[in-house]
Amino acid sequence: MTSQSLLDLPDDLDAVLADVWQRLGRAAKDRRAPMHTPVVATITGDGVPSQRVMVLRAFDRASATLRFHTDSRAAKVDQIGDGSPVSILGYDPAAKRQFRLSGVARIETDTAAADQAWGEATLFARRCYLADPAPGTVSDVPVSGLPAEIEGRKPEDDDEVAPGRANFALLMAQIDTIEFLHLAHTGHRRALFHRAPDGQWRGEWLVP
Repeated sequence: MTSQSLLDLPDDLDAVLADVWQRLGRAAKDRRAPMHTPVVATITGDGVPSQRVMVLRAFDRASATLRFHTDSRAAKVDQIGDGSPVSILGYDPAAKRQFRLSGVARIETDTAAADQAWGEATLFARRCYLADPAPGTVSDVPVSGLPAEIEGRKPEDDDEVAPGRANFALLMAQIDTIEFLHLAHTGHRRALFHRAPDGQWRGEWLVP
């Protein structure tokens, strides 16, 4: 199947699922990909939905897991903890395709995966985790939260950003449901996929 055929109106569930995997895989590697910055929604302790745009850092097809980076002091970290429902929304305007992904998220801080992700991040990316006080803290004036000595410039070496490691965490979202929507003037297409206990994905068409 060519990349061009993936833009055509889908009429095959296997092709639809292949399109989902292809776009998520590209989004994790290409910052210009439309779904590189999806909306991630969690539930607060009061039961209120909370949304934010996040950068998709990695996607593992075998486990259907998406990886994001976050500050361990952020509110969503407490909301998720060791496991909590999560919903992820991605949209590709050129292809007119929307993915609604849902599953369970967890937070990782002191793991080998977190250490590796921190080591692979750019100095600029790691600089974000030097913010003090924590994200979401009320301030009387507009402020970045970064220390004055590093605000507005690129860190020079690993030592400058090393203190930020204590605030760095992974948000790992394992997906078990995918809702696919393709918009077309000739007639929309909508499909729903669930991951079965055996790990296989089962799909069905829905009326858009």
